[in-house]
Amino acid sequence: MCTSLTYENSRGDQFLARTMDFAFELGGQPIFMPRNQTIKGDAGEFSTKYGFIGAGRNLSHYMFVDGVNEFGLGAAALYFPEYVAYQKVAPTDKLGLAPHDVTAWALGNAKSVADLRELVKTIQILDVPVALLGITTPLHFIFSDSTGDTAVLEATSADLQLIDDPVGVMANAPQLSWHLQNLSTYGTMQAAERPLHDYEGLELKTQGPGTGALGLPGDYTSPSRFVRTVYNKHYSIKTDNTPDTLNLLQHLLDSVTIPKGVKLKADGKSDYTQYRGYANLSERTYYMEPYDNLELQGVKLTDKMLTEWDTPVEYPLDHTPHIKALN
Repeated sequence: MCTSLTYENSRGDQFLARTMDFAFELGGQPIFMPRNQTIKGDAGEFSTKYGFIGAGRNLSHYMFVDGVNEFGLGAAALYFPEYVAYQKVAPTDKLGLAPHDVTAWALGNAKSVADLRELVKTIQILDVPVALLGITTPLHFIFSDSTGDTAVLEATSADLQLIDDPVGVMANAPQLSWHLQNLSTYGTMQAAERPLHDYEGLELKTQGPGTGALGLPGDYTSPSRFVRTVYNKHYSIKTDNTPDTLNLLQHLLDSVTIPKGVKLKADGKSDYTQYRGYANLSERTYYMEPYDNLELQGVKLTDKMLTEWDTPVEYPLDHTPHIKALN
């Protein structure tokens, strides 16, 4: 289970951040994928045109769950259990893709969200398992680009189309439309303190700042994480540079980050935030922050990488906790 959000700072720079919450150890790390690759996907071979960097892993082939490409298109795949309706076969005029290959296909072939709106009409997402997990992963996807255009792809039928995401937030099931409607339940919340009324002559004493957010859900369910992220994103003070924006995004994700052991599945295993990913869509830079080291570790797409490198490059993460001694 995961949470994702977009963010625009006061300079106009666009970001896409996410938590990766899962019980099975995914072993993801930053990987650079060059231009013009042929990928032997689990539903069949597909090609890419554009270079990108993101969190992935090389098994039978390179698979990605989030990242940013050379044009500033960002993508993130999030779990979407019980709502997907994958197809068994693709029509002859469409490319069949396994769910876990959609991120790489999108980042490798689309320049923008507008571009992707047309490209998704040429694919079909198929019921094909990923060997690492032994299941077909139920996924939906959030896409955002350097203009701030943001949309979600949910394969709830054979007819694939992007859905506009006006709040730039996504969590897990139910569908985005349900989450957006659910926001109306919390539409009266505010950052400012609410004034108290006297009851029957009793002068009530204030509980202090924060009363405007009374009722904000604090649990780790998908609806609660969605609402909490929208609220915190909306009321947070705007930043005006990259370091401050990344720092703010870390704090925004803090409210939905899951420590080991506090969210157990039916089999007793713990979902937890294995890493947090941050894509600067304007500067074509991707950062990962693993569970055991809260220092951001980034890779920037450079012109040299895009024009001269033709082999994927893996960047191992430093999992050592960084502590700075002051004496």
